[in-house]
Amino acid sequence: MLLSNGYSDVPPGKLASVVTCLEMLEKPLRRPERADGPWLLRRIVAPDPTWYRGIFRRVGLEWLWFSRLVMPQRELEAILLSADNEVYAVTVDGREEGLLELDYREAGQCELAFFGLTAAVRGQGAGRWLMNRAAERAWERPIDRFWVHTCTHDHPGALAFYLRSGFRAYARRVEVADDPRLSGLAPACAAAHIPIIAPTVERERHS
Repeated sequence: MLLSNGYSDVPPGKLASVVTCLEMLEKPLRRPERADGPWLLRRIVAPDPTWYRGIFRRVGLEWLWFSRLVMPQRELEAILLSADNEVYAVTVDGREEGLLELDYREAGQCELAFFGLTAAVRGQGAGRWLMNRAAERAWERPIDRFWVHTCTHDHPGALAFYLRSGFRAYARRVEVADDPRLSGLAPACAAAHIPIIAPTVERERHS
């Protein structure tokens, strides 16, 4: 549905973000990266959902990642156990500090489903290093398209980073969803840059 020009009200208790979809149609050249980085990439075969949701929270709650937290357990397990879905952890001295997920479940395509690092390793060159690894692995399979989407709740530099990495924007969407901080899926302190606007009853309860 096409939104009309001008402002549109978002109900209290909901989040709204502008989503940008990006793609690359051929394998990019590897971008220069830090040669002495301490990061390692470890594939997690058949990830346990509890482990997965733990690293998903650590990496993504700052940016209000919630899709895999509200997903039914059986649906999540089916994705994690699929041979066409690859999950990797970024480790530093044995600590898990990042998540990479490549989804090949649609023939001829790879979605960069999740890509993120904890605050402990951001700003050190790990992002570029991880994107180089992601592109290398994505194009190891016979795909015609590597794609990703990001939104205005994400890291403020995410969109520019994807463009620099060789992706091209092809679509823009608006996503409206329940605020996971109001349901307890995320702590109220998560994503402090995005204020909570609770429904009237909730606001009165906390006033």
